Amino acid sequence: MLLYFLITCFSFIFLKSLPHKPLPSWATEVRLLSLWFWKELFLFPYFESLKVTLFRASKIPSKISIKRMTLSSHGKLENPVDETGEMSILDLPELALDCILERLSPAGLCSMAGVCTSLRERCISDHLWERHMKKKWGRIIGPSAYREWQFHIASSKDFGSCKLSKQKSLRKLLSIVWPSSWMKSKDDKLNNDNSFKHSSSLSVDSIMSWYLAIESGRFWFPAQVYNRENGHVGFMLSCYDAELSYDPQTDTFQARYPPHGRRAIAIETGVQWDRIRAPPVDTSPHDLHISDCLNDLRPGDHIEIQWRRNKEFPYGWWYGVVGHLESCDGNENYCLCHNSNTVVLEFHQYTRGSRWRCTMINRKEHREEGNEADGFYGGIRKLKSKEEISRWKQLWPREILE
Repeated sequence: MLLYFLITCFSFIFLKSLPHKPLPSWATEVRLLSLWFWKELFLFPYFESLKVTLFRASKIPSKISIKRMTLSSHGKLENPVDETGEMSILDLPELALDCILERLSPAGLCSMAGVCTSLRERCISDHLWERHMKKKWGRIIGPSAYREWQFHIASSKDFGSCKLSKQKSLRKLLSIVWPSSWMKSKDDKLNNDNSFKHSSSLSVDSIMSWYLAIESGRFWFPAQVYNRENGHVGFMLSCYDAELSYDPQTDTFQARYPPHGRRAIAIETGVQWDRIRAPPVDTSPHDLHISDCLNDLRPGDHIEIQWRRNKEFPYGWWYGVVGHLESCDGNENYCLCHNSNTVVLEFHQYTRGSRWRCTMINRKEHREEGNEADGFYGGIRKLKSKEEISRWKQLWPREILE
């Protein structure tokens, strides 16, 4: 290469020193060859270098390529850099990638699921969404809500099967009128569309699907609401069953209460998070809760008791405390109220002398007790959690009720 360079340069200088006479054709060709060589030797490399430098400067270093690279049998990258010099997120070790996905928010997982098929399969897995489900909805979602979701899934599948059956019946009817070749092409197109939708759609029984159904407000789930109907005086320190729908715009809930007797369905909007809980016991609001704590009740214990206005109404849970018998002076050293079959229940949100202030039940034979005037008292559950007791006290009315 060096010898060729010297010969070319020498020929160029020699030709320039000759008198200005017409040159032979071979001299012109040598001159053009010399110029082409200089251009190739010096100019092109600089142009290429400048182009590469500008191209790299315009790239964002933090951007991650989605192109997957091959891994060796030992789990190491065989080609750690692709053609653009970028690294793929899929080339990370399994543990590292899982740690990244576990730290993503639900919105982040949804965005990442739209990148590629491999990430989609990871981002919609139940073990990632189970943590988000418990964190946001765990306090207000109970077994009854899960059963309602399973019923919703079954209904959706039944509706899909019925729709498919109707499509098959329609195609069978149309096959009598149109040629079989035309129907076959339509069937192939339909099958291809269905297979594409099946591969690209989210499974309805996944935890991610359940989370998004609640988050969007499309799924109404059963729960219980404290001080229903915006703290109506007739429901202070009570908790009633309702169907709830989340409003993502206001971060509140809409509550739909079942009808009471002849009363229509009551709807309440703007229900805050601190007024909602999952049902503590898996008992229908129309069924009597079987009490299992009657023998353990002592004065000062905090309780919830079922109460309803009449037999047509559903039960609500009301907060109260166990009181002392009239024959007891309240001295803990001499109190024998826990040995009596009669248990006094007090509701201190009502003034003394109010008919709602106190009631008594039989410890041994308690079932539903009451009448049409004072309502009916049902099952009892003893509050053992300080968190539950504290929540009831936070809902205490500003004024004592009559």
